[in-house]
Amino acid sequence: MAELLRVAMVAGEASGDQLAAPLIAALKARHNPILFAGIGGPRMQAQGFESHYPMERLSVRGYAEVVRHYREIMSIRRRLVKALLAERPDVYIGVDASEFNLGVERRLKDAGIPAIHYVSPQVWAWRGRRVRRVARSVTRILVMFPFEAPLYEKIGVPVTYVGHPLADLIPLEPAKHEARAALKLPTGKLIVALLPGSRRSELHYMAKSFVLAAHRFRQEVHDVHFVCPMVTRDTRDLFARALHDEDRTDLPLTLLFGHSHEALAAADLALVGSGTATLETALFKTPMVITYRQSPLTFALMRQMMYLPYVGLPNVLAGEKLVPELIQDDAHPAALAGALLTLLRDTAAQRRQVERFREFHHLLRQNAAEKAADAVLRVVKK
Repeated sequence: MAELLRVAMVAGEASGDQLAAPLIAALKARHNPILFAGIGGPRMQAQGFESHYPMERLSVRGYAEVVRHYREIMSIRRRLVKALLAERPDVYIGVDASEFNLGVERRLKDAGIPAIHYVSPQVWAWRGRRVRRVARSVTRILVMFPFEAPLYEKIGVPVTYVGHPLADLIPLEPAKHEARAALKLPTGKLIVALLPGSRRSELHYMAKSFVLAAHRFRQEVHDVHFVCPMVTRDTRDLFARALHDEDRTDLPLTLLFGHSHEALAAADLALVGSGTATLETALFKTPMVITYRQSPLTFALMRQMMYLPYVGLPNVLAGEKLVPELIQDDAHPAALAGALLTLLRDTAAQRRQVERFREFHHLLRQNAAEKAADAVLRVVKK
């Protein structure tokens, strides 16, 4: 019988939970017995993962938001590092959440515990300084996009390109009619998906704009039905509150808890907050408009540091502004509704998006969880 393998993992938000769960399943299929513990969400826990802290306590985004929660997050990190140094797991896997995980990884790597980071920080968008920080912190990094590997190889960081798990999970040709039937959406109407974000902080800045943009769009397109999937009950309640506060409870809307993939498969168009959801939307071949708002302080700091002219993953992959982006002050309801209307009427632009989205899907479909699991076990067995 093989020796027990102890794997420590931390995922800081819903997208990390979604990425980590298939990796846990792939590792379980390759090694028995194996234990997983750390910080994770419901998908990881369904695979037998033991979470010592609620994942939501790490789910904050942006400088201003992190500052408000800094003491709590640092306290969790200190306690976690202390426990891991005492327990000495066979490997630590930080899933995304680089601001939290890279600090943990560096402490463990320095103590002789292999530290793997799964999902590259956006070093291609944030100038080159972050690459050096990753190099100091990790034993190996697993990257999901092919253009990321050369950035690490150039400075000697062990790197493995594994592709993106979502590209493996999402069918190449989504079943639109089946998804609409499953969600009980009305027939004969234009279906528009609204994805304002998965965090409380995102809903704080974006829910009202999404609600008002949907209302403006409906004034021009009467035969429309909106569908809005929310990751947690908390964020679902926040969006429902925005509907009530703006007196738009009559909006033809199906508000969901979960079921984001069904919503994207069912949709004709989507309005999407920047992040992993933009990639999911692309993989479902749904034409979209990308938007994002955050605190003015966070945005001012980010604008100084970023150098890419776009923020959405589909545009980064395309190397051009394939998808319209409305960021910060440009992300007001009239502009959002106008961008959706323009896309609706420009069928050629919709076709261009969908054609490129198909290319992305084939490029990223690499059996990511299996490749990642193999890379982890190679590190452990060295």
